[in-house]
Amino acid sequence: MAKHNELGKLGEEIALHYLIGKGYEIVERNWHNIHKEIDIIAKKGKELVIVEVKTRQSDEYGEPDAAVTRQKQSRLISAANAYLFEKKLDLGTRFDIISIVFQGEDPIINHIEDAFLP
Repeated sequence: MAKHNELGKLGEEIALHYLIGKGYEIVERNWHNIHKEIDIIAKKGKELVIVEVKTRQSDEYGEPDAAVTRQKQSRLISAANAYLFEKKLDLGTRFDIISIVFQGEDPIINHIEDAFLP
């Protein structure tokens, strides 16, 4: 597995434990539907939370959340709609970004709730 893929998997694992520690219920991980993908789908209360995880070894080239461009947001919105349709859910939905930057051994986690609107 390529090093950036390993880093991404590690970041998703850290984000998962972070969300559980904050009281989120994890519903799905790495959900796929044709060409659509969502890193983490969670619930907080009666709200469905679509989480995009971005992980970097440093912030030398900017914060990881900056990589969630309008095009990526559009793909996430489309994926969320597909998920809701597939599961026949009618829930309030929000889009969060968790960015993780490694500074030495310890990751710095930045959780941006309601990062963008559909």
